[in-house]
Amino acid sequence: MNSAQITFSRKDSAKFFRTLNKRVNDYFKDNDISRTGNWRLHLKTVVMFSIYLTPYFLLLTLDLPTWSQILLTLVMGIGMAGVGMNVMHDANHGAYSSKKWVNKVLGSSIYILAGNVYNWQVQHNVLHHTYTNIHGHDEDMDAGRIIRFSKHAKWHRMHRFQQYYSVFLYGLLTFNWMLTSDILQTKRYLKRKLSYGKFPKPSKQWSMLVFTKLIYVSIWIVVPIIIMDIAWWKILIGFFMMHYIAGIILSVIFQLAHMVEEAQMPLPDESGTMKNTWAIHQLFTTVNFSTKNKVMNWYSGGLNHQVEHHIFPHISHVHYTKISKIVRQTTREFNLPYNEYKTTRKAVIAHFKHLRDMGLKPSLSA
Repeated sequence: MNSAQITFSRKDSAKFFRTLNKRVNDYFKDNDISRTGNWRLHLKTVVMFSIYLTPYFLLLTLDLPTWSQILLTLVMGIGMAGVGMNVMHDANHGAYSSKKWVNKVLGSSIYILAGNVYNWQVQHNVLHHTYTNIHGHDEDMDAGRIIRFSKHAKWHRMHRFQQYYSVFLYGLLTFNWMLTSDILQTKRYLKRKLSYGKFPKPSKQWSMLVFTKLIYVSIWIVVPIIIMDIAWWKILIGFFMMHYIAGIILSVIFQLAHMVEEAQMPLPDESGTMKNTWAIHQLFTTVNFSTKNKVMNWYSGGLNHQVEHHIFPHISHVHYTKISKIVRQTTREFNLPYNEYKTTRKAVIAHFKHLRDMGLKPSLSA
């Protein structure tokens, strides 16, 4: 099914989103604050880039023992995920700054994370945020044949064990960006003429993709091989370790918000219309987790506040804790769900239970 065929119901007689949007707007107006990032986000940006890049320069310039090289590589993976969740994510939503050029520059940080701005904005901003948890439209649900996230996906015998092997595959997320995902996505999105904003000239997108990949490989592989006095294969192992740590972090945090028991995966009716309005659809398909945990709130870039993020993607994550009180209260008034796991542990358990359930042969799980 083509994404253009999906439409959302316009029936919201109680006017939930109109009420919620006004209350959130009043919050920013009454407190005289911007909806975009503030000094806390700017400070966090410095910290995240430091965690990511400082180990890189230490590895290039110091003669360190193997154990410390491994430790610094793991720290780089943590920083890599941190830059993605806190800086790149807000910037490519236009939420980091009120200045477009700042968002563009910091959004381009995805190039040193092995990704591509055009592909990420289409997959995340357009497909995921519009068609959240709709099988065949939200590509974040598509793990190919190897993992079955939805009961609407085809079942294969290997899925019986997916709750065991899936976590090992999650670490390959950003590594796949570098090797295959960006090439396949560019080809697919250009063919479908998808874009977030102005549609790019295909030749320009392909040129940018090739150029940035060459720069990325040069920075993270070629330069270390030339400068560091260690075997090239050890550098490749370290490179893979960095990506694997980042991939695990990014994948798991995303899965806890959408691929869990509480998150619905509805399909449109025969006319291609969803049951709910877009905003209400987000409430049924998205789950918060561990929102009282200060470390998770800080490090995850507010991705544990997925309900707030999905309804207000253009608001910086530094405001989610405050506006979550408004969102929670409004959903209660309108008798709508506000899904949340109190701890990360409970969300992790719910995710792997969901994988187990989706791994059962349909005839046995019915």
